[in-house]
Order: sequence, then structure tokens, then C-alpha cells
Amino acid sequence: MDVNKLRNIGISAHIDSGKTTLTERILFYTRRIRKMGEVRGADGVGATMDSMDIERERGITIASAATNFSWSGHHINIIDTPGHVDFTIEVERALRVLDGAVLVLCAVAGVQSQSLTVDRQMRRYQVPRLAFVNKCDRVGADPVRVRNQLQERLGLNPVLLQLPLGLEKDHQGVIDLIRMQAIVFRGESGQEVVTADIPQELRQPAARAREEMLDCVSMFSDELTEALLENRVDNDLIHTAIRKATIARQLVPVLLGSAYKNKGVQPLLDAAVRYLPAPDEVTNPAVDLEHADETIELNSDPDMPLVALAFKLEDSRYGQLTYLRMYAGRLRRDDTVFNIRTGQKHRVGRLVHMHADEMEDIQTASAGDIVAMFGIDCRSGDTFTDGTINVSMTSMHVPDPVISLSIRPQDGDSETNMVKALRRFTKEDPTFRANVDAESGEMIIHGMGELHLEVYIERMRREYQTRLTSSPPRVAYRETITRAAEFDYTHKKQTGGSGQYGRVAGRIEPMPEGDFEFVDRVAGGAIPRPFILSVEKGFRSMLAQGPLIAAPLVQVRVVVDDGRAHSVDSNDHAFQEAARGAWRDTVKHAGPRILEPIMRVAVESPPEFSGAAMAALNQRRGTIIGSQEESGLTRVEADVPLATMFGFATTLRSVSQGRAEFTMEFAAYRPVPNSVAEELIERALHKKDQ
Repeated sequence: MDVNKLRNIGISAHIDSGKTTLTERILFYTRRIRKMGEVRGADGVGATMDSMDIERERGITIASAATNFSWSGHHINIIDTPGHVDFTIEVERALRVLDGAVLVLCAVAGVQSQSLTVDRQMRRYQVPRLAFVNKCDRVGADPVRVRNQLQERLGLNPVLLQLPLGLEKDHQGVIDLIRMQAIVFRGESGQEVVTADIPQELRQPAARAREEMLDCVSMFSDELTEALLENRVDNDLIHTAIRKATIARQLVPVLLGSAYKNKGVQPLLDAAVRYLPAPDEVTNPAVDLEHADETIELNSDPDMPLVALAFKLEDSRYGQLTYLRMYAGRLRRDDTVFNIRTGQKHRVGRLVHMHADEMEDIQTASAGDIVAMFGIDCRSGDTFTDGTINVSMTSMHVPDPVISLSIRPQDGDSETNMVKALRRFTKEDPTFRANVDAESGEMIIHGMGELHLEVYIERMRREYQTRLTSSPPRVAYRETITRAAEFDYTHKKQTGGSGQYGRVAGRIEPMPEGDFEFVDRVAGGAIPRPFILSVEKGFRSMLAQGPLIAAPLVQVRVVVDDGRAHSVDSNDHAFQEAARGAWRDTVKHAGPRILEPIMRVAVESPPEFSGAAMAALNQRRGTIIGSQEESGLTRVEADVPLATMFGFATTLRSVSQGRAEFTMEFAAYRPVPNSVAEELIERALHKKDQ
């Protein structure tokens, strides 16, 4: 496969912007499917990329799904990602391995809260993108306003390559500002793309828009600037300039349409092939483990040694399915690959291209491609090579869970099945975690939100026939300290024979960010160097449980500046115990305080319900950040403690007659009010006494 004819593209957006509907149309127009399904399964089939029953029932994408097709002589791998913030890890790992992306926006709602999150993720992995303003057939659609929001809210440099040919119920197609032609979509499913002259009444607006587009694009091409001055602009020159600026992430081409009404999809595919990069046109940083973890660049060369990244895992009836992004070299069926993390070697028994939940066997894959292999035990983020090179791909960002839930099996069979399900789900999803509480013995699952945990519990019931009961979610509180406190502690124990002796002195103090920092300022060998690590280990062991509610401690710095050792009785254990004793004696004098996770909540509702939405947020100790009206909707943003957000969806539906929706994502940890802290401490004491 020619790497220049390959594209790896993701489709990302705020929830309910039409990502999966757009992907369904793409698959139909590229002849990968014969009939288009509906996202909510109203047709009894559902969308191709939403392969799980629970996705079709709820009408949302839960797991990212990969497929591939051909368009204009190019092979395209595409990943449809979830829009809900609870499943943000699916977007993270998709963008980590993709070369380009399509940011889908609603022509009515514009840039929404999750649009900002997706934009941050694209910036994190330096992914060039196109913007597709969808739903131009909806009442209140305004693509130009959405273009302006991309500039104002996201700080991008968007340029319209099209104008709408009618809006709302009159939306027929688009006006191509490069070719200066109208494009309409006919046929039962919009498969006939017909070009025509621009209607007379739209020629002047189109000419102004084209001039604005050329002015913007020429900023990144001296050749186009010269051609404009000499009045010899041709389409190829414009395409070249747009492609160059897009790949350099200096420009975001904006295209328009309505996926649901089958309009604008084929020109979007043309733009993806024309403007988004091939695998060898982006930088792929890796770590050279042979040379002090030096960062190197891989150039998607199929003749180089094999380097591939496992970015997603699934459990299938054939064993573990591992999604791979090929960064260099070739991989063939029956080849032997080496896992850099474990040092183990594996034989590749089966190699496939994915089409949602269907598999197509292939014999070989080369640099730049996205494939999957079976039966190899590994983790998400593992790097595979052919054994001739010792490099590791950089890892993806994994956000920490912010909500917990206690689950209990109702019988022995359910317990066995629950353990199997948890083992699978925690391996597949790095943001879903499970552990047994050391004090209560309860099984605790952790996730990114109520919906995240609700979906996994439902999957345990359906896929593993597990009968479960669950308790209300538990919030992941943290503890910290608010002032410095000094310590001077001696651990001394003499029980006959060799004793234990270790003295440590210094202070603990708050720090603004991070979890923990250990600072060694011991001079003159007061504590021998081998025991400094023992002291740090002792302090670190105390961070798991704070003094107030036994929550993990964060934002703490320990400075050790003095101590003493005994030539016979000092050892590793003695200095660890000295550190623990110093901590226990000192932390209560350092102003311990409880921190709670604060969520950035965005509520969108008709204006008549905005007051009720604000009141509901205020009742939950929310701090209103701001509100604004756009396209007949009022958007309210607030910072709200996660502990008060449970059940908010039901309340919001009630006060807005079901016409409001909200999204939330983690913002920061902040101190809880004194009254709440007292209640949490009393509850922790009561639990301890039981």
C-alpha cells in the first residue's frame, strides 16, 4: 500500500452533533454498506458503527469503532468516537494514533462544551483537522456564526470553503468557493452529486466569500499571493496552499452540510483526501530506549524495522483483539513480534482490518495502516517491534476517574462472572478501575461519570449474566494540608539483640500543584545516603490515607534536613518507621483539609428555563461562571461539586420539561465547606467504629 494514498481520520464532536450519522453516510457513499441505518435504531437495525445493543438503544456511541474504505484512489481508515465526556478515553486513544480529524459541529448549537474538550485533545496530539458544520437543515442554522465561534472560542483560524445553498427547510446543498459552482445532492439517498451555476442572487455573496477565503489562505503561501497579484490563480494552487496550511495546523477548512439529509458528505470526503495528511507527513515521536530515552522521529517507512502501538483492546470470541497503529516496517501473518514493555515475544496468528464489529482477514500490513491482531496478551499503550530495534511510542493521556460506586454480587455464580467482567473491562478501558476496599471489603468501581459506570454495570448484567446490586456513587475526595509543620522524630526499639534506630527532622508543607514531592536537604551525612530512600518510602506510604476521612493526600511536600543513624541499629525498616511516626505526629498540626472534585457543568436550555437551570445549579453549591444566548438557546456554565450532581439529570429534565441538556467534565479539586467537612468526618468516624 502506497503510504501517500493512505489517510487515518477520526470523527469527533460534542454529543449529538451527528458524528455517527455522518460516518453512516460515508460508509454508504463509499459502498461499504448497502443501506444506511438510523442512530437510535428506529429502523430496527441501527447505525453500523454502533454495534453494541446498548449503543443502539440509547442512541449514543459508547466505544470508538474503526472501519476502512476507498475513496478517490485512497485507502482511508476512520474511527468514529463517542461525544459524551464519560467516554473521553475513547477519543484520547483514537486521536493518539490518527493523522487527521474531522471536528463535527451543529449549525444551530455551534461550539459546545465538549467541542472545547475535543479541541484540547486534538491540540495535545497535534492533529490537523477539518471542521464540518452539520445540521444545516435545522431551524436556526447559521454556519457563519459557527465559523466565528471556532475563531473566538477555540482560537482557531477557520476558513469557509463553502457557503450554504439555502438553510433550514430550504437547504439544498453547498456553493464551492474554490470552483465557484453550486453543488446539489439528488437521488433517494443523495448519492447523485450535481454541479450547477450559482443562483444569481447568491453570486455576489459567493464572490465576497471567495475573496475572503483567498486572502486568508494566501497568508500561508507566497506562490498564491503572487498569483493573486498577477491575476493567475488556479484551483490546484489554492488546494496546495490549503493543504500546506492545514497540515501545519495554521488553518482549519470549514465545510457545510446535513448528514441526516444526505447533503455535503461527498465534498467532505474529497476535502479529507485533499487536505488531511498522509502518515508520512506528520511527526511520530518515539523514545529510543538504547540512548537514554532520547526522543526520535519515525517516518512511516515500510522498509524500516517494525514499530507498532497497541492503542485499544477488546475481548472477542476468538480471544483478545488488539488494535494496532503501524508506525514503521511491515507486519505479516505468522510473524514474531516483541512487546517492549514485557520483553516477551508473540506469534501473530491472525491479522485483520476492522469494519465496526466485522473483521476482514489480511496477510500483511505496512507502515501507516491501522489493523488488529488476535490472541496476544498485552495492555493498551504497549509498543511492538520485530526485535531489531528498542524503541517505545509515547503514551496517551489517561484522565483519572472522579466517581466511585460500590457493587455486590447476589450469588456465587454472579461473583465469578463479575470478576471475569471486571478483569476484561479494566483492561480495555484505562479510565474504568476496580479494587477491593481494604477496610470495608467492598468491590469499588471507579469511572468518569454516572453514565460511564451505569453502562458497565449494564454490560456485566447482559454480557456476563451477573446479578448485581449497587450503592450510591462515592465521590473521590482528597485531603491536603494548609500550613507548614515541623517534625523531629526518633524511632527507637530495643527487644534484645539488634535494635531499631532512626531519627528524622524537617517539615511538611503545602505545595500548589501535584501530589507529593520529597526534598532531601540532609547535610554532613546525618542520614546515610542508602537510608534517604527509606525515609522517602516511609513518607510515601502514608499518602494513601489522610487523617480526616482516610482519603488520599495530595499537594504535600516533605523536606528532610536533619536526622541521625546508629552504626548497628539503623536499617531500612527503622528509617521507614521513623518517617511514618514523624508523619503521624505532624500532619494533624499542618491544618489538614478535605478537597472535593469540582465539575465544569454546561447547561443548554430554551431561555424561559435558564432561570430554573441556574437555581438548580445554585442549590448544588454551584458557582455560575457565565451565561449567553445563541440561536434561541441559553447556555449556562458553572463550577459544581461532583458530590451534589447525582440525580441532576432528572432534576433538569423536570424543571425544563425535558428540553434542556447538560454536560460536565472534571475541572479541579477545591476545599469543601466546613459544614460539609464536619459531616464527612463524622461519617468516616462512624464507619470506623462499625
